[in-house]
Parts: sequence; C-alpha cells; structure tokens
Amino acid sequence: MLGTIVNSTTIIIGTILGVLLNKGIKEEYKSTIMDGVSLAVILIGIMGALDTENVILMIISLVVGSIIGEAVKIEKKLDNLGNTLEKKLGKGDSNFSKGFVTASLVFCVGAMAIVGALESGLRGNHSTLFAKSVLDGISSIIFASTLGIGVGFSAATVLLYQGSITLLASSAKELLTPEVINEMSAVGGLLIAAIGINLLGLRKIKVGNMLPAIFIPLLYFLLKKFIGF
Repeated sequence: MLGTIVNSTTIIIGTILGVLLNKGIKEEYKSTIMDGVSLAVILIGIMGALDTENVILMIISLVVGSIIGEAVKIEKKLDNLGNTLEKKLGKGDSNFSKGFVTASLVFCVGAMAIVGALESGLRGNHSTLFAKSVLDGISSIIFASTLGIGVGFSAATVLLYQGSITLLASSAKELLTPEVINEMSAVGGLLIAAIGINLLGLRKIKVGNMLPAIFIPLLYFLLKKFIGF
C-alpha cells in the first residue's frame, strides 16, 4: 500500500499548489492551458491503446463494459458524489465536481495505475507507483490550476481503487499474466483518450460507465483458460 499512499499524497500536495497558482492565472490563459492538457491526455491515451494485440477483444470489452456500466450507472454515481462533495466542501466552486470526476478517471484508468498496483501487491515493488506519483503530482497542479480544489479529492478515489487492486493482486496472481495486463492497460488507454475528448468539449463521453471494460480482458482470458477456446 505504500506506493498508493505516496501517490494519493502527491495528488493532494499538487492540488494545493495548483489552487494557489490558480489565483494568478487569467481566465483566457486557463482555457488555453486546459486545451493543451486535453490534447496531451488524448495522446497519452492513444499511445497506451496502441499496445493492444487484440483489437477485437478491445471492441468487445468496450461494448460489454459499457453495458455493465450503464446498468450500474457508474457515471451518475460519480457525478452525484462530486456534487455532494461540492455542496459540502466546494464553497461555491462550480468546477468542483468536474475536477473531482475528471481527475479520478485520469489517475485511475491508466496503465500505470493498474500495473503499478499489481506490482505493489505481487512483488512489493512500488517503483512504478512512485513514478506515477510524480506524474500525478504534476498533473494535479495543472488540473487544479484550472478546475480547482475538487481535483484533490480524487486522492481518495486513487487510494480506494489502487489499494483494492494491490490487496487483491496476491489472490489473483496466476490470472494476471503479462498478456492480460497488457490488454487491460490498452483498454484503459482508450478511456484516457476519451477523457481528453471530454475535456476539449468535443463530445460528452460517459467514460465512467465504460470503466468495467478494463476488467473484461481478465474475464476473457479466464474463460479461455478454463474452456479452452
């Protein structure tokens, strides 16, 4: 859990710095900076998605995962949580919920979140999460400088998400082959690209409802192993 705790802490520190920086940035600069960050997020996502070795599996994962997410209404629950936090802690910050949801998704669905948490749980190796901590800390400064303090509360989401993967990793060690992890990470990369599209305002993609897609490759390889197809 050490890597995840460090990761969450750097997000909080980065958010504080970003909020302080926010006061000195003019609105027109914030808009341009956010556009630049959005383009970078799309590029990072596409680069991760291109690692897939099974495009059909990725498509199936997105379809099945989206159906599950829509049924559970993950996006709505994330928005509701963000709105609740905004009312209690946002102090009139209209971007609070957006900052919380966006940062939570960006920091949780990437390859480093999955691989890093698995390495932490399986081998006690926190190096990937330490590297992710630096990147997330820098990203949180940028996000918080435009979206506000809501970004900092994504640290709790990261702690819960990555912490759960770390704790469950040892019990699923035999299932988490490099091939499985690669496909899970590739799906996560595509979702990150979708987040970038949302940030640019080109289209509202319900990325939250697509989150189960990340775990469909695991189910696929599990069925493949036991059924033998």
